[in-house]
Amino acid sequence: MKKKWCKMKWVGLLFLCCLSASLQFCIVSSTSSPQPLLTNQGHQESATSRTLKQELEDPPEVHCSRERSRAAWKIIQEYLMPFVEKERYQIPRTCKLHPSNDLYRDQEEHKSLVELNDWQCGYCKKRFYDEKFLDKHFDNRHYNLLNVSHSRCLANVCGALHCDLAMDSVPHKKTKCNPAAAARNKHLCEGLADSCFPVSNGPSASRLHEFFLRQFCDAHTCTGGRKPFSQGRRKKRSSISYLVISILTMLLLLLFYSYIYMYRRYLH
Repeated sequence: MKKKWCKMKWVGLLFLCCLSASLQFCIVSSTSSPQPLLTNQGHQESATSRTLKQELEDPPEVHCSRERSRAAWKIIQEYLMPFVEKERYQIPRTCKLHPSNDLYRDQEEHKSLVELNDWQCGYCKKRFYDEKFLDKHFDNRHYNLLNVSHSRCLANVCGALHCDLAMDSVPHKKTKCNPAAAARNKHLCEGLADSCFPVSNGPSASRLHEFFLRQFCDAHTCTGGRKPFSQGRRKKRSSISYLVISILTMLLLLLFYSYIYMYRRYLH
C-alpha cells in the first residue's frame, strides 16, 4: 500500500510539472505572439509620422522664381513665338529661351483649370481653390519631379524680357531709371539675340535677330526711346476656336442647302 501511494505521489508530481510547463508555455506564447503586430504597427505609425512631417516641413529651397519664370514664358509665347513660327524657325536648345530651360515647364503643363476657382494637379488629381495653392502643392509634394541638377531657370532672362512690366497688373508711379541696370539688361538681351538667332543661320534667323532687338532690346535705355514690345504681338489661333468656326460654317452651309431644297420642292 505504501509503495502504491509513493507511486501515485510521483505520478501526481509529474502531472503538476507538466501542467506548470504547459501554463508557462501558454503565457510566453500569449505575450510574445503580438510582438510582430506591434512592430508592424510601429513601422506604419513611423511612416505616417514621417509623411506628415514632410508635408509640414518647408520644401528644399530652389533658387529660381516660379512666378517670374511663368511671366517670362508668357512673354515669349505672346510676343516672340508667333513670329518665330511664322518664319518656321527652330530655336536651338542652347538658347536660354528654349522650353528646356524652364525648370517648371513640366509642372506648369500638369495644371488644369477645370472651372472658375478650381485648379487640378495633373500628377495626383488633387484640386485647389487658387493657383498659388497648387504651386505650393507642387513645391511640397512633387518637388522630386524637378530636375535641379542643371542650372535651368527661365526667370534669369526676365531682365531682358521686361518681366516686371508684364507682371505689374496695377499701374504705379514711374520709378527713376537706373542706367547701370538698363545697360546690364540690354547686354543680356543682345546676348540672347546672338545665341538664339545667329545671323549666320540664314535669312529667317537674321530677320528674327533684328526683330528681337527691336522688340525687346531697344527699350533698355534711360533716354526714353522705344517702348517694350514695340513690334506688337500676334496671338496664335486656338485649335478650339478653329473647331468652333468650322462647325458653325458647316451648320450654315447645311441650312443654306436645306433652304434651297425646300424652295425648289415648293416650286414643283
